[in-house]
Amino acid sequence: MKATAFRQCLPVDHAEALLDIELPDPVAAGHDLLVEVRAVSVNPVDTKVRRNLPPEPGQVRVPGWDAAGVVRAVGERVTRFRPGDRVMYAGALDRAGSNAELQTVDERLVGPMPQCLDFAHAAALPLTFLTAWELLFDRLQVAADKQTGGALLVTGAAGGVGSALLQLARALTGLTLVGTSSRPETREWALQMGAHHAIDHRQPLAAQVRALGMPQVDYAASLTHTDTHFAELAEILAPQGRLGLIDDPGPLDIRLLKRKSISLHWEFMFTRPLFGTADVARQGDILAEVARLVDAGALRSTLTEHFGNINAANLRRAHALLESGHGRGKVVLEGFGG
Repeated sequence: MKATAFRQCLPVDHAEALLDIELPDPVAAGHDLLVEVRAVSVNPVDTKVRRNLPPEPGQVRVPGWDAAGVVRAVGERVTRFRPGDRVMYAGALDRAGSNAELQTVDERLVGPMPQCLDFAHAAALPLTFLTAWELLFDRLQVAADKQTGGALLVTGAAGGVGSALLQLARALTGLTLVGTSSRPETREWALQMGAHHAIDHRQPLAAQVRALGMPQVDYAASLTHTDTHFAELAEILAPQGRLGLIDDPGPLDIRLLKRKSISLHWEFMFTRPLFGTADVARQGDILAEVARLVDAGALRSTLTEHFGNINAANLRRAHALLESGHGRGKVVLEGFGG
């Protein structure tokens, strides 16, 4: 099968940062599905793995943790899917990724594709909506109830996770949503995704939030540059507020949270599959609910850029865009024709 992989950790502008190669077809066993990958999207985790996690000597690592495709075969313990089903998933960080024509993935991490979407638009959903769902409902413990009041501040709201988080919070809660970004076009995107207000995170956040008539917020989701914004987030959050983050910040002075008894919550979407938690199948259930909400018109795909076929050149271009920090929504690639 065709695949895109790397042999060593290199800068994205290096010709061998990603390579087009041929690999043996994988075989489904146990709980695994063998999926014919039709489209993938690219996330920051792809670039972090390419830069920091070299394969064993003489081996290759296939990145990619977002895919939509068709089930070709199933393992003997599979009960949720059958050949021919259209599916979407993010998969597991410790297994071969989706930048390949065929991939094996645990059925418990997989959801059905929305019936109303094509493969490209479906591939933009899994990782970011899983991350956003777990952050909002599992970590921050917001109730999925339109009667839920209060305010949520989302920093880095125009990225993939922010775009998903705003949609989920707008569709399923009654929270007032404030999204931050750095450019007029990304602030407009945040409003389209569901934010009630959009502010500039290059300027002091607390003053901008107060100018909206909100002296404090009950929840904050810090999606990027947490170390830069941490002191202000501690100032903006209400007593007994909740702060969730997903990035990899430098050292944080968590003593700033003590006076208000603010709780700190980490979200890492790969925790359930990495540790085989008892509730690992919850990820498949979440994706099924996301698909239902998309088909009902309550959520939409966040695809903003289509970079063509799945190959090394196009993936290097996608990685470069994400590393620039100027992404909006999701970048998708589709098919292995070139």
